[in-house]
Amino acid sequence: MTMDSRVLVGFTLILIISGSLLVSGQGTCQGDIEGLMKECAVYVQRPGPKVNPSEACCRVVKRSDIPCACGRITASVLKMIDMDKVVHVTAFCGKPLVHGTKCGSYIVP
Repeated sequence: MTMDSRVLVGFTLILIISGSLLVSGQGTCQGDIEGLMKECAVYVQRPGPKVNPSEACCRVVKRSDIPCACGRITASVLKMIDMDKVVHVTAFCGKPLVHGTKCGSYIVP
């Protein structure tokens, strides 16, 4: 995937997640959703290998309410990200998602 398409995917994810946070009527999640997309999108997008995230990505993960954001993931977002990669990134960064956490229609094994 070229850098331009990665940037496009990142911006698309930001817009989709931001929109779902605002439209849901349930308030916003603590943390930096834009930062998550900027620093971590490359590690969770489809396609590509599962790789360990950067320190910058982990810093954002550690200060974000991932289960809250996870609860607002839409079907559109699930088409663009690999939830197995999301589980890997959060675990690698020291904030593993609990077994049974629901992210859109995905349930953490």
